[in-house]
Amino acid sequence: MAAAGSTPGAPGTPGTPRVLRAMNDRAVLDLLVVHGPLTRTRIGELTGLSKPTTSQLLGRLEAAGLVHTTGSLSGRPGPNALLYEIDPGAGHVAALSADPTGITALVADITGTVLGRARVEAEAVAEDVRHRTAQLVAEAVEGALSRAGLTHDDLRAAVIGTPGAIDPHTGQLRYAPHLPGWHSRTLRDDLAAVLGTPVDIENDVNLAAVAEQYEGAAQDHDNYVLTWLDEGVGAAIVLGGTLLRGATGGAGEIGYMPLPGAPLAKDGPDGEGGGDGDGGFESLVAAAVVRDLAGPGATLAEALADGAVLAEVARRIATGIAAVVAVVDPELVVLSGAVAQAGGDKLRVHVEEELTGLALPRPQIRISELDGDPILTGALRSALTQARDQVFDTA
Repeated sequence: MAAAGSTPGAPGTPGTPRVLRAMNDRAVLDLLVVHGPLTRTRIGELTGLSKPTTSQLLGRLEAAGLVHTTGSLSGRPGPNALLYEIDPGAGHVAALSADPTGITALVADITGTVLGRARVEAEAVAEDVRHRTAQLVAEAVEGALSRAGLTHDDLRAAVIGTPGAIDPHTGQLRYAPHLPGWHSRTLRDDLAAVLGTPVDIENDVNLAAVAEQYEGAAQDHDNYVLTWLDEGVGAAIVLGGTLLRGATGGAGEIGYMPLPGAPLAKDGPDGEGGGDGDGGFESLVAAAVVRDLAGPGATLAEALADGAVLAEVARRIATGIAAVVAVVDPELVVLSGAVAQAGGDKLRVHVEEELTGLALPRPQIRISELDGDPILTGALRSALTQARDQVFDTA
């Protein structure tokens, strides 16, 4: 239904000059995000736009505070060509990772440059944390904003990675009984209120998969599974380039997957799903279990340096992967988390050998090589996508 006073073909209708301009604006902004500073001529070559159109477009984006010039390109005949880049101050985002011992936050500008970082230590099971989760998140973000010289008003989006997943029907966190302070049905609204911007709460392993797709082993792959092997165990499943979430957000919670040799993971006392972590695939391959295979006091590196332990862990991992592969048939499986990093390429080779000969598709197996925290990296990428959709929309 048309708005009052509007007429067919008014600005904003698909195909009108305003919409076409907005499409060209976004195309150029995305190019500058990917390539960095570009000359007007190079922008015209990459987009196919004429020189006059490109000049008008850049003038429009510069007036809107979305791009600015950053020096010039010399070394060829004629006057030096001005270089254009995204204005980093056009918007800012917050990315956070919550774990059983605290909350880490970082703040970045619209180009993805990290400007501030802070961490708040807080035991997730402590009684006072149950009612202070929003305040702890605010404290972490405020610390990062302070280091960046920014305020809440500068934020355009915030994404928080946490174990478990938000049920789309109830708005409640499931599959994370060890984070009681995150189970409030009003948590998302509470966080938005203290941060002053909409907040997305996303499964941490899903965010690690986003990081792999942008910067890691899953680049150029539309069908892959990220298997997270750490103190907790989970997976993220991407099919056709789309993250599979499931009816309750629990797709990929393979830590609870029943497997031979593992006790069944039973539902928690609250009936909300997620159990207590005692059972399933996680009870076979979690970091603590791997350390215990090598004896008291062993580190992950020491445990997986033992050939017998390495072979046993690889067999267990392959059993879990085989169950997933049989269902979703990915072209790639990325092994991530502390166990995968400690085992490295030797672990990958052993897992591949265990899968050899099975009546299953044979995906590539890779170890994640991302630097830093992949959950924070994925949260940042997700937040930037949201912020750019807002900031770069000139329609």
